Amino acid sequence: MSKLMSNPLGDITTNPLETKADLQKAFRQLVYPLKPHYSAGRARLKLGVTGVHYGPAIAEMEGFSRVLWGIVPLLAGGAEDELWDICLDGIRSGTDPEHTEYWGAVADYDQRLVEMAAFGFALSLIPERIWGPLNEQERSNLYEWLNQINTHPCYDCNWLFFNVLVNMGFHKAGLPYDAEQLERNLRRIDDFYLSKGWYSDGVGGHIDYYVPFALHYYGLLYAKLMGNEDPERARVFKERAGEFAGEFLQWFAPDGSALPYGRSLTYRFAQSAFWGALAYAEVDVLSYGVIKGLVLRNLRWWFQQPIFDAEGVLTIGYAYPNLVMAENYNSPGSPYWSLKSFLPLALPEDHPFWLAEELPLPELEELSVQRPAHLVICRQASTGHLVAFNSGHLTTNEHTHTSAKYEKFAYSTAFGFSVPRSEWGLAQGAFDSMLALSEGSDNLFRVRRMSEVSQIEDNVLFSKWKPWSDVEVQTWVVAGLPWHIRIHRVHTSRVLEAAEGGFTLKLEPELQEITPAGETGIGAICSQGRSEVRNLLGYEQAELIRPHTNTNVLQPRTSIPTLRTTLAPGMHWLVAAIYGEPNGAIEAAPQEPPAEQLKVSVGDREITITTSNGKNMVITLDK
Repeated sequence: MSKLMSNPLGDITTNPLETKADLQKAFRQLVYPLKPHYSAGRARLKLGVTGVHYGPAIAEMEGFSRVLWGIVPLLAGGAEDELWDICLDGIRSGTDPEHTEYWGAVADYDQRLVEMAAFGFALSLIPERIWGPLNEQERSNLYEWLNQINTHPCYDCNWLFFNVLVNMGFHKAGLPYDAEQLERNLRRIDDFYLSKGWYSDGVGGHIDYYVPFALHYYGLLYAKLMGNEDPERARVFKERAGEFAGEFLQWFAPDGSALPYGRSLTYRFAQSAFWGALAYAEVDVLSYGVIKGLVLRNLRWWFQQPIFDAEGVLTIGYAYPNLVMAENYNSPGSPYWSLKSFLPLALPEDHPFWLAEELPLPELEELSVQRPAHLVICRQASTGHLVAFNSGHLTTNEHTHTSAKYEKFAYSTAFGFSVPRSEWGLAQGAFDSMLALSEGSDNLFRVRRMSEVSQIEDNVLFSKWKPWSDVEVQTWVVAGLPWHIRIHRVHTSRVLEAAEGGFTLKLEPELQEITPAGETGIGAICSQGRSEVRNLLGYEQAELIRPHTNTNVLQPRTSIPTLRTTLAPGMHWLVAAIYGEPNGAIEAAPQEPPAEQLKVSVGDREITITTSNGKNMVITLDK
C-alpha cells in the first residue's frame, strides 16, 4: 500500500477515523497533495495527462470543482483551512470572462453543468463564505456563469439534480433563481422512482450506485435545506431514503468493503456518501452508531488500498490504479467526487452522529431479494462474504464495459469482477461469472448484454437473452453461498464454443490448482480464498484461464476457473456448480454442491431446483 511519506499530515492508512477531528484530518490528507497542482490563477487542477472525452481544459476545471464536495462541509462544520483561499481565488479567475483561466461558455449536455452542482452546494451550505468575500463584479461573474445551467439542457437522468442544486443555491443565497425549471426537474426525477426506495438512473436506466450517491444524496440535501419551503417533497425524499437504507445495508460487508458493481467505480468511497447524507438530513431509520460505522469502516477499508500515486493523489481505478476499467468520462480529477462522503463534517461536534458509539452492521438476512435492482444478495456470516446475483436488464447503454459491469451472473466483495481487454479469446475477455459464446473457432466471444426477459423468484433468477439473432439462451441462476448453480438452455443455429467462468482468483506463487477426482471441473486456492467450477451437465473440459493483467477490479493478476464445451446446431443444456469462498474457511469447504440445492435427473430429462422457501421449480430438458 502507498505510505505517502511526503505528506506532512502523516500516512492516511494509520488515521484511526474515529472522531470528527480524524475525519477532518483525513480530508486534509487527501487534498494536501493537490496544492502544488493548482494553476497560476487557481481555477484549474492538472492531476495527470490521461485523456477524457471532454478535453483537458474542462477536466482541469472538474478537478477544481470536486474539491468543493469536501471542503464545503468542512467549513460548514466550523473548521477553517487555507485551501479555501485557494478555492476563492480559483472561483474569481474561473468565472471572469476576461481571465485566461475562464471556465467558458457551456454547451448543451456539457460536463461543466455537472460540476456546477458543487457550487450550488456551496451557496446552499455556506453562502457567507463563498458569496460574502466576493466584490460586486465577482458576484456577478459567478452568478452569470452558473446561471448558464438554466439555458442548457442536462441529460434526462441524475443530471437533472445539478440544475436543482444550482437553483437551490441561488435561492438559499437570496439570488434570482428559475423556480419553474427547478420544479419541472424535481417532477421529472419523481418519474425515475420505482419502489422500496429504489430509483433508476433515468426512465428505464440502470440501478447502481447512482441511486445512493447521486439521486438519494441530492434528494437528502434538498430535504434538509428546503424543508421549510417544500415540506411535502422533503418528507417524500426522507421517506424513500429511509426505505432504501434497509436495502442498501445489504451492499456492505462487515469489514467496510462494498459491492463492486456498475459504472463510475473510480468514485470509490462515494459508496458510503448516502449514509452521511442520511445522518445530515436526520432521517430516523437506523441508529447513528450504525450509520457512523458504515461511513467510517468504508473509509478505513478504502484507505488500506493502493489507490494513490507516489505524491498521494487519487488515481483512476478501483482497488488499484487501472485505466482498463475506467469510463470515457473519467478524468484525472474525477475520483475526487468521492469527497461527497465527507458530508458528516458539516455536523457539529455535539450532533448524535459524532456522540454515538460506532456500531457494527445489524444482523442481516442471509438472502435479500431486491427486485427493482434485478439482484439477489447472499451473505455468508462465517467469512463476511457477500455476492449479488443478477437477473439481467431489459435495456442497455453505451458506457464502457456495460456487459461486465451490469450483466454478469454474480458480483462479489471478495473476488470482484473483471472487464475485458478485448473480445479476442478467453484470456483477453476475462469472462468471470459469465457464459461466453463464440461462433465456431473465430475466438470472438459474446456474453449477455441485454435480456428479453428478466425475473426473480425467491433465490432463483431467470433471464432470456440473444447473443445472435438465431441463438437464444435461457439462464437460471440458483443463488447461494458458497455454492451456486447455473443452468443454461441454449438453442443455436450455428456451431458455438461455450465457456462458463467462475469467480476470479488472485494469481500468486502460492496458487494451488484443484482438480476434482473423476469429474469435469477445476478450481484453485490462494491467500485470497478458493474458487471452483464443476460440470453437472453438458461441459466437456475445464481449465484455469489466466486473463490479461489489470482486468479484475480488485487484483491486477488473476486466474478464472472455466468450463468449456462445443455446441452443434440444436438444443443444449449446460449446468454448472460454482464455488467461491474467501480465506477464513478454506479447509472446511464442502467437496460437493449441496444435494438439496439442485437435483439433476438425466434419465428423466428433468432438473428440479429447490428455492429458498422450499418450493420446487421443475425445468424439463426437452432437447
